[in-house]
Amino acid sequence: MSSLGRTLIVIGAVIMAVGLLVTFGGRLPFRIGRLPGDILIKGKHSVFYFPLATSLLVSLLLSLVLWLANRR
Repeated sequence: MSSLGRTLIVIGAVIMAVGLLVTFGGRLPFRIGRLPGDILIKGKHSVFYFPLATSLLVSLLLSLVLWLANRR
């Protein structure tokens, strides 16, 4: 039961962090989703956007959180 409790705490912390990021994201010196390294190609009638740097950052943060949660 202890591992279930820790998992719920980690999930709650991640949800809270995402909520704070969404709430105060406009005040940050960088825009999440518009980081250097994100690919943006504007055509005449279309736009292609691939958030490469943002995806890597989110993956790194989630990996760190899950690693900290499963250290035991």
